[in-house]
Amino acid sequence: MRKKIGYLILILVIGIQFIRPARNLGNTTGPNEIGLKYAIPQEVSKILEKSCYDCHSNHTDYPWYTNIQPVGWWMQWHVNEGKRHLNYTEFASYEPKRARGKFKETVDQVKGDEMPLNSYLWIHRDAILSDSEKQILVSWADSLQHQLTRQYNLPPPEDNRQR
Repeated sequence: MRKKIGYLILILVIGIQFIRPARNLGNTTGPNEIGLKYAIPQEVSKILEKSCYDCHSNHTDYPWYTNIQPVGWWMQWHVNEGKRHLNYTEFASYEPKRARGKFKETVDQVKGDEMPLNSYLWIHRDAILSDSEKQILVSWADSLQHQLTRQYNLPPPEDNRQR
């Protein structure tokens, strides 16, 4: 009986390797890319590419282990969730109030060490933000948040998690 269960598990493990999720392999640039609407200094651009774009753009660089299921499924779910919350490739299409909210979230989450996610940093050690990189990113997002508030005469954000 144990042998049959073992074979069944082996067949299942091998079988799921052929069920692959769609990959996020589009371009990081496009007609709604953030840089087409908002100024992004070179140092900020480097930080975004290093620590944000894998989960928050239309292109992900996949590590080898995402070819092993169910790790690949988990990773793709994670990327889809990241893009659902914030997508830098589509950012220029956001309404001013939403864009302002996303800049505020960026400030709050980077200051609170919530982004990049710890689960991402376990493997992507190069994505860890130094204190100076955090300050650069926070200053940039904060200035754009205030610029949008003034430019569009937006009311103050309702709370710290405006979406």
